[in-house]
Amino acid sequence: MGSASPPTTVPIFGREDIVVDYDLWGSYIVDDLLTNVPSATYILITDTNLYLTYVPSFENSFLKLVAERKVDSRLLTYQIPPGETSKSRATKDSIEDWLLSDERDPPCDTKSVVIALGGGVIGDMIGFVAATFKRGIKFVQVPTSLLAMVDSSIGGKTAIDTPAGKNLIGAFWQPAKIYIDLNFLNTLPTREFINGMAEVIKVCYLLNFNLTSLKSDQTAAIWNEAEFERLEENASRVMAAIRTSPGNGDQRLSSIRSILKDLVLGSVRVKAHVVSADEREGGLRNLLNFGHSIGHAFEGILTPQILHGECVSIGMVLEAALARHLGVLDGGAVARLAKCLASYGLPTTSKDATVRRRSAGKHCTVDQLLSVMGVDKKNVGRKKRIVLLAGIGRTYEKQASVVSDRDIRVILSSGVLVQPSISKPLNVSCTPPGSKSISNRALVLAALGEGECRVKNLLHSNDTEVMLNALAKMNGASFSWEESGQVLVVRGNGGRLQAHGEELYLGNAGTASRFVTSVATLATSATHDSTVLTGNERMKKRPIGPLVETLQTNGAGVEYLGSKGSLPLRIKAGQGMKGGDIDLAATISSQYVSSLLMCAPYADKDVTLRLIGGKPISQLYIDMTTAMMTSFGIHVQKSTIEEHTYHIPRGRYINPKEYVIESDASSATYPLAIAAITGTTCTVPNIGSASLQGDARFAVDVLRPMGCKVEQTESSTTVTGPAKGSLKPIEEVDMEPMTDAFLTASVLAAVAQSGKGRSTTRIVGIANQRVKECNRIKAMYDELAKFGVTCRELPDGIEIDGKPYTDLKKHPGGVHCYDDHRVAMSFSVLGTIAPHGTLIQERECVGKTWPGWWDTLRQPFEVQLEGVDLERQQQTSSLGEQVSDKSIFIIGMRGAGKTTTGRLAADILGWRFIDLDTHLEDSSGYTIPEFIKEFGWDAFRERELVILEGAKQEKPIKHVFACGGGIVELQEARRILANYHQAGGLVILVQRDIEDVMAFLQIDKTRPAYVEDMRGVWDRRKPWYLECSNYRFYSQKKGTTAVNQPLHGLDHFLRTVTGQRRLLESVQAKKQSFFVSLTVPDVAAAAPILEEVAVGSDAIELRVDLLQDPHSKGGLPSLEFVANQVALLRSSSSLPIIFTVRTHSQGGRAPDDAHSEIQSLLQLALQMGLEFLDLEIQLAEDILHSISQSKGNTKIIASHHDPKSSLSWSNGSWVPHYNKALLYGDIVKLVGVAKSQDDNASLARFRSWALTAHPAVPIIAINMGVEGQLSRIQNSFLTPVSHPSLPFKAAPGQLSAQEIRTALSLHGIIKPKKFHLFGKPIAKSKSPDMHNHLFRTMGLPHEYQRYETDDAAALEEEMRKEDFGGASVTIPLKLPVMDLLDEINPAAKIIGAVNTVVVEPERSSETFPKHKGKPYLVGYNTDWTGMQLVLTNAGARTQPSSASTTSSVTKSSMAGLVIGGGGTARAAIYCLKQMGYSPIYLLGRSPEKLKALASSFPSDYNLSLLTSPDAASSALPPAVAIATIPADQPVEEHMLELIHALLGSSMRIGSGSGEEVERVLLEMAYSPPLTPLMQSAQEKRWKTVRGLEVLVGQGVGQFELWTGIKPLLRDAR
Repeated sequence: MGSASPPTTVPIFGREDIVVDYDLWGSYIVDDLLTNVPSATYILITDTNLYLTYVPSFENSFLKLVAERKVDSRLLTYQIPPGETSKSRATKDSIEDWLLSDERDPPCDTKSVVIALGGGVIGDMIGFVAATFKRGIKFVQVPTSLLAMVDSSIGGKTAIDTPAGKNLIGAFWQPAKIYIDLNFLNTLPTREFINGMAEVIKVCYLLNFNLTSLKSDQTAAIWNEAEFERLEENASRVMAAIRTSPGNGDQRLSSIRSILKDLVLGSVRVKAHVVSADEREGGLRNLLNFGHSIGHAFEGILTPQILHGECVSIGMVLEAALARHLGVLDGGAVARLAKCLASYGLPTTSKDATVRRRSAGKHCTVDQLLSVMGVDKKNVGRKKRIVLLAGIGRTYEKQASVVSDRDIRVILSSGVLVQPSISKPLNVSCTPPGSKSISNRALVLAALGEGECRVKNLLHSNDTEVMLNALAKMNGASFSWEESGQVLVVRGNGGRLQAHGEELYLGNAGTASRFVTSVATLATSATHDSTVLTGNERMKKRPIGPLVETLQTNGAGVEYLGSKGSLPLRIKAGQGMKGGDIDLAATISSQYVSSLLMCAPYADKDVTLRLIGGKPISQLYIDMTTAMMTSFGIHVQKSTIEEHTYHIPRGRYINPKEYVIESDASSATYPLAIAAITGTTCTVPNIGSASLQGDARFAVDVLRPMGCKVEQTESSTTVTGPAKGSLKPIEEVDMEPMTDAFLTASVLAAVAQSGKGRSTTRIVGIANQRVKECNRIKAMYDELAKFGVTCRELPDGIEIDGKPYTDLKKHPGGVHCYDDHRVAMSFSVLGTIAPHGTLIQERECVGKTWPGWWDTLRQPFEVQLEGVDLERQQQTSSLGEQVSDKSIFIIGMRGAGKTTTGRLAADILGWRFIDLDTHLEDSSGYTIPEFIKEFGWDAFRERELVILEGAKQEKPIKHVFACGGGIVELQEARRILANYHQAGGLVILVQRDIEDVMAFLQIDKTRPAYVEDMRGVWDRRKPWYLECSNYRFYSQKKGTTAVNQPLHGLDHFLRTVTGQRRLLESVQAKKQSFFVSLTVPDVAAAAPILEEVAVGSDAIELRVDLLQDPHSKGGLPSLEFVANQVALLRSSSSLPIIFTVRTHSQGGRAPDDAHSEIQSLLQLALQMGLEFLDLEIQLAEDILHSISQSKGNTKIIASHHDPKSSLSWSNGSWVPHYNKALLYGDIVKLVGVAKSQDDNASLARFRSWALTAHPAVPIIAINMGVEGQLSRIQNSFLTPVSHPSLPFKAAPGQLSAQEIRTALSLHGIIKPKKFHLFGKPIAKSKSPDMHNHLFRTMGLPHEYQRYETDDAAALEEEMRKEDFGGASVTIPLKLPVMDLLDEINPAAKIIGAVNTVVVEPERSSETFPKHKGKPYLVGYNTDWTGMQLVLTNAGARTQPSSASTTSSVTKSSMAGLVIGGGGTARAAIYCLKQMGYSPIYLLGRSPEKLKALASSFPSDYNLSLLTSPDAASSALPPAVAIATIPADQPVEEHMLELIHALLGSSMRIGSGSGEEVERVLLEMAYSPPLTPLMQSAQEKRWKTVRGLEVLVGQGVGQFELWTGIKPLLRDAR
């Protein structure tokens, strides 16, 4: 003990068995145990994390005191793995087996005492062991975590977890002693400390009544609201202390030593008192479960990634919201609880960003939560019981209350369905929350004022919370609550603010962002020289430019950190406002005016504020501000001489003792509108004609003309609506004085009827509503359209054609609210009458101004609400990737291939391409050299800038722009491009070897020559290019004409960076998937084997740490070298790339301390748009955070390797690494070492647990070494494999994909299937030889056999057998077989024949009643894929298949030719279309047959018949031809002439020197080996391919469809 005074004790069950103080561990506890809990055997059990830190010192103290006292006592110690996973039957068994072991000599007996040292897991587990070992032995609790100290160690609850839920098997077993040594908290990690604060806040918030009346002999002091206030006030001090590094001796907690003891003692006394009164949870003790019913449900799903206290914190807020929903708790109490929890770093919603990150975005469906809640011990049968609050410190009942699933579902769901359920006359009195406008102004004025002000009826909302937090962090004022959160006490600092070091996050609070911008200019520099204001993505688009520019002009140091005109802002400290004459444009937002007005008294001199640009918007809000300033002692004079001019004197606000906030008039429009639309009566008792708010006129100016009865006094408003369906439209209403209310008017107008003609309401004066939380005018236009309501947008308003409410359409998708509270509440009004109800997608967005809005609908208005779990619906329909259609800008050096890349990119994406240099020439009428000669370089750069800005603004989506090489020379252009990609757009830097670029420029005379050394230009521009781009595309191709050639890998690159490539989902769908680890020093040297080693894999890993850069002096290769390696790999393989830099400690060769180089390489991988990136979680946190935050659509494989075998799969030591991987990865990869087969079994259990806990997160979990090979076989997702052709294996024990499939086949995991060739005659077919050879080569157990028949009916039963794997189909069954299949692939439908049958094992047949439940069969045609494969291998070009017809640059046309008009011609046409050839010419014997053939294809195939020499002479020279005429049928003379003419025509593409195209003829005739047509083509320098090659190609396609493996053509051949 550090003090001579005895430690504090707390009674429980009438005994002083709880000891709370500092410095108890060691001598004090040993002495007390030997004295008060004597035993011959003490057994100390803890976890492996605590053992070395605390056990040795305790053993020394024990031995010393035992020797001194000469007592015969021994101390045994045991350690178990840490974490929730240890709280299991298996761990309990292992402890009991150890206690019963013969090694315990003498044996542990019934007099033994168990000491549980640790957190809640240890206490619960060891307590249960003590309760059951030899029918119960004494045990002692020594809690080491705050959570255990204040909760689990007290009360005797012991338990273990089971798969069915937490704490379902256990016993009540009271500890003999509880020693709470607060010194343990010095080493408690910050997150664990915060975790425990949830229980402290719960007890403080929950219990405000004196429990002494429950048991007369108890006299403990119980916390009350004053203690809760103290908890609120001390939040910053406590958090500052616990956020220092754990383990820093007493120094960490020295500043809060007494506070901490009081916190713990207060919670302990409450818990002990309640437990003593109700040990077995007969009723009272249930109250301590506030927050647990819902919290435990979240914990059951999110554990172990989300901790108990974090889940209970979320549960408390939701259970308080449930009490508010049921009408038993005031909304202020809910807000106050949420604020207190947040101030201690605890989450208040499952959508909390940290919760989402830690849990890998795992969604808890409402059904899951309700299911877990269904096994809660408080329940009575199927009835769920939840602790409901009636106020801070007051429960609704003295026990948990029964609550319906329907009400719980509303609170848990993200969406809410509003039903048309008001069926009887109502007379409702409704008091809306305090005005948001007045609340925010009052907070600013009181904070800037001197003295204390008691603010009443303050709005409790997200917006005011943002304002409170911002003012508090800038030391503007201190805040405390009174009267259960109904009164806010503000102690203003008189304008003496200080700059805040951390970003002030303002969310989507527009009012706060405008007001705080001016307030922050008043801050001085204490420890920080500036304040940064930021917000969510919507806020970063909302305008603030006029206010910022005015502040800058008046001397304030405000700068933009992102897009000009919007947040984020950096505001320099100490500069303030000069004052004097200030001009401000006030036609966009009156909040700019109010912001300046309120801060003007603190300028250096008196201010004259002139509002320019026309009539100010929302004048009534300006009047509100000046009136409120008067209440706080500053009198603003409105000029009588100058229009819209105000004089504000210097001074300081003097806070009134009390300020009462009016209810929000904008919010009041919703209950009044419900009365109007449903024909009922509603009174708002505290808003009338004397209100400061313009929206108070809504009832008189809008509802009365629509046919409502309106009674308004100075302080109240009552509205009675006409009969349902009787509202009248208003020809025109100017809502400029109450713009926010236009949304309410709009939904009323939607059902207003004139009785004759069109029922149109015209609303004007609301232009500012386009720049609110969303573009509200467009939002109303779009969302009303879902109900079938016609609207028209006006420059400053909207027209709405009303329709009968009974005709409103049903829209199952519901109303999208744009995170806008007013959209949600307005459409909920419509929902009270819409015949099908109205689904509001974003229920919680009303928290901005009226968090209890849904409760108001349920209570006084008796509206039926149903919770709708929208996230679950989205989870089943969304693939998770972010698909972008934002326009793309391409930058780079001239000659790097920007135009070629841009043109191809547009063709691939189906977008429009614009070369900005060409656009400049077209718009100016000058070529670029002429323009520069005429006007100079400066004028040229300025013109470039104008065109760049215009492209960004005018064509924001689905365009590809190629910029001039020198665009980055202008600072403003760099800013535009950088801001564009920072806002989510794509700016791609195209790079090429500088030697290639220089060679090209020698022949390009279309642009002005460089006037300086090209390398110097590149060196100067390179950092600018990198600053302006977020992606890079490289091509390693060499040769001066290569710049105009298609770029390899561009398709995969683009589809990855735009989010169109769904790789992860497709790999997850496979039963087994692999990636091959390249262990080559140079991809170029390994090019001949790349195709071979990649066969059977789903991705290819580039081990960057194994590359050998000849120009690198040891260590890692250079960025340029790696970029070229990636480009080489992309051009050599179509497989996705996994980019890996494996460090030495993780089993690789990269230096562990090469942090900067590794980060640069990882960043390069992201910039190159690679599909997968391996991210080692042992890297520095700043690297992990940076890479994970900038990953775009690259999938992160968060990995940890344990080559030294320091971790075990069986003891939970891998769990922290798994949890950390979840934080950063889309995929988790954990690699250990197996020393025995038991290690593989333990790994399998771990993998099963991980997939159960997070089924959406794939896991790669394997063991290295020969013993670990079984784990590689058992791993099913992206198993790393090697190949015999590689130099060496990437890891010990690595297998090939073939070896793994062979092992899986031997174990029966891959079951043997029978494949067939259907048709007749087929006796000489080589297909069985080919496919059986491929099956053996790939390690598959299948068999391929001939099934000779010409009777399709004979196939039906064969194809439905369980062991049927698939079939090839040939004549005469290609058409008849189609009638026997469940589905026909689109290609086979167009071609009109099936040659391949595929079984989809995950689906069962529903097409044929007699085959219901049997294998699902799909028909494909691989004739065309075989053709495509051999043509491509022969050099024929494949054009992008989704070419945009709107491209402003016409690509070089590549024509194709099909000779013949039979069945094979159909496959040939389809093949050429898929390869991008257009037009496709048809040449055959019968014009009528060709015409019929052409007419059967869609028009976009661009088929053209060649029936005469004239037609042939005018045709484009074909680049590829497919001949489908049988060799035994002679070709007519006229056809031969046409063919010879077409084959003889020359063809070149490109400009300048041009490039001759490789022209390919595919002769589908199998024999003779050299047909006359082939001979003629060869004479004309065509490359020819035999039809037999197509047979092999077809087989390759079939094999891939059946197995998912694409074999090499040479292997199949």
